[in-house]
Amino acid sequence: MKTRTIERVLTPPRPHMVGDGFRVHQYIPGGLGQGFERMDPFIMMDYNSKFYFPPTDQPRGVGVHPHRGFETVTIAYRGSVAHHDSAGNSGVIGEGDVQWMTAASGILHKEYHEEEFSKAGGDFQMVQLWVNLPAKDKMNAPKYQGIKNAEMTKVKLPDNAGTVEVIAGEYNEEKGTASTFTPVNMLNAKLNNGGKATFSFPENYNTVILVVEGNILVNSSEEIKTDGLGLFANDGEEFTIQATDNAVVLILSGEPINEPIAAQGPFVMNTKAEIIQAISDFNMGKFGYLE
Repeated sequence: MKTRTIERVLTPPRPHMVGDGFRVHQYIPGGLGQGFERMDPFIMMDYNSKFYFPPTDQPRGVGVHPHRGFETVTIAYRGSVAHHDSAGNSGVIGEGDVQWMTAASGILHKEYHEEEFSKAGGDFQMVQLWVNLPAKDKMNAPKYQGIKNAEMTKVKLPDNAGTVEVIAGEYNEEKGTASTFTPVNMLNAKLNNGGKATFSFPENYNTVILVVEGNILVNSSEEIKTDGLGLFANDGEEFTIQATDNAVVLILSGEPINEPIAAQGPFVMNTKAEIIQAISDFNMGKFGYLE
């Protein structure tokens, strides 16, 4: 099997605030600087690297906002987030949990630091991804998948190397909890110092890794440090990561949808006309109601 090589290693782009509760580095598309297509179907990655928020009685976050045409996936590493949407879903994303929201035809959403976390303060670390939908599914009814860490598929690695959590897709023929519209692999490798894990995805799948904790070597040679991103070339299938101290690595690999992408703010469609329609539908109240 041919080795997949690293195309670029990126350090975190300058952070910016989303609302007053999320201090993020936008790796996709901003950090890559290659538009939405390069990591299709992953069209956005905001990474809230570990950041201390002091105690407050007024939870920080993002107020009511719309989405249409894609899915949002929030992965909690530290801290906890509460959320509500106009389809009646609500809950808390605790440490290790994942919230997978299919906005599809349109939804209103708000998310903010969970109340007890806000009162206590503490380190906060999250990833939010936007996963595109194919044209035929963009106007489906919205849905929601709340994935608790305790329910997640966990694959133990040999030689006490660590564990791979399978959020979506599969690893070593063990399938993840999330259902997806196109082939998507989303994995957390939690490696002990010196631990190795090998991954294999079809050559045409767009693939990145984010080092959430620790430091790693890719294919025994390429170093990626804490908070760094490794963008893989589409030149092979298999690669190996090795932790040079205890490490947590997010692995993303997905089959490109290869359809036109028209995006404006919180709307991701295929044509400009569909964006105009989305804005009109939102202004007419067709996304529901949320205080």
